[in-house]
Amino acid sequence: MKVLDGVLGFAIGDSLGVPVEFVSRLELSTNPVLDMEGNGTHNQVEGTWSDDTSMLIATMDAIIDAKNIDYKKIMDNFCLWYYGKKYNPHDVLFDIGITTSVAINNYINGKDINSCGVNGYYDNGNGSLMRILPLSYCFMENSFSDLEMSSIVNSVSSLTHAHSISCLGCYIYTRFIMNLLSGKSIKDSYLSLGNLDLSMYDLDTVSVYKRVLSGELIDLSVDSIKSSGFVVSTLEASLWCNLTSSSYSEAVLKAVNLGDDTDTVAALTGAIAGIKYGIDSIPKKWLDTLVKSSYLVELSNNYEEVITKNKIKVKE
Repeated sequence: MKVLDGVLGFAIGDSLGVPVEFVSRLELSTNPVLDMEGNGTHNQVEGTWSDDTSMLIATMDAIIDAKNIDYKKIMDNFCLWYYGKKYNPHDVLFDIGITTSVAINNYINGKDINSCGVNGYYDNGNGSLMRILPLSYCFMENSFSDLEMSSIVNSVSSLTHAHSISCLGCYIYTRFIMNLLSGKSIKDSYLSLGNLDLSMYDLDTVSVYKRVLSGELIDLSVDSIKSSGFVVSTLEASLWCNLTSSSYSEAVLKAVNLGDDTDTVAALTGAIAGIKYGIDSIPKKWLDTLVKSSYLVELSNNYEEVITKNKIKVKE
């Protein structure tokens, strides 16, 4: 099932990117990240993961507790994280996206679960893409139609990021991971995205992902890849780093050294590479340095047990 491979791959990528988040590609080209580091942008010890991993595990824990996909439980867990009580590497919140913060505050202040997310065009950051991985595992172990999967992904994304561009980005990444889990190569998993039925999304939204869906990412140079927090750019970068690498370390270090939103790009890249190459491909030094690694292992194993032994559905 490779839940542990994907989650640890994700958290390691996140941790590698935290110290240099927002550092430019130009600066990193002269002083690249080659190993796990500490301090830096957020002044955290090495091996510290960010909001990316926090929201990922908050989502997993909600599904573990409910034994279903319970949108309210997921949002309640985000609130626990927001207040620094759970799901943080050092039990205090040190990083959160603006759109995510607004959505959580909307929920805290009584807004309905179906309308607390933000849906403006300029709110299409990667804050929902970075936590969508758990759904891929759920879908692999349970029977959902394409329409059901897209509806669930849209609803989970919309807890914070409700615009259709964010929702579709999450759906594409989810289906890519499912391709990978089914045994396809990274290249074939990527090229298969061009065959997805996306009729449930409007044409303008689908067109934004033209470079992803057309298969052209494979042939692009690094100068054509952006690594900003825009959900489309983040998705493209994470796919490109894996399409142009042949190992876990190469993929995540390439992602970090793209600069800008280093933690999220490297986290999404790391999940893909972790699933593809396996946990044994991750340098032991990095695994040993990872904060709360035993907790992440236990949570991943519990998650896999729950989704394989229970018929997971959406809680009504």
